[in-house]
Amino acid sequence: MSAAADVMRKPVPQPDADTALFWQGLRQGKLLLQHCADCEHVQYYQQAICRACGSENLAHRAASGRGKVHSFSVVHRAPGPAFKADVPYAVLLVELDEGPRMISTYTGGSPDEVTFDMDVVLVCEEVSERVTLPRFRRA
Repeated sequence: MSAAADVMRKPVPQPDADTALFWQGLRQGKLLLQHCADCEHVQYYQQAICRACGSENLAHRAASGRGKVHSFSVVHRAPGPAFKADVPYAVLLVELDEGPRMISTYTGGSPDEVTFDMDVVLVCEEVSERVTLPRFRRA
């Protein structure tokens, strides 16, 4: 592939040992969060230990896929050539109903309609055979 073609490709996440189940869940239309069996902490982003107590006793459970916009920013200048056709777009900080917050993007409408505390719901967007991205739309 040429250097010009590489510049036009958006980067995609690379699943690893800690995140493989998370990405597999998204391919199946589920947002999987880690739940600690020892302290009941719910966490996102996946890792090998609980960030609250250090336990390795973690289980993946499907989240509701619902949340509220805690904060957001509308991007008007593309961060690179591959994103030029996407601007403007909204980057969201979503507070999931289960507690954790995650960064994602808005889909299904104009970024101008995004507001603080807006109810949103998960949309799983397939970008390759291996990767499906979590995005959010108005609930």
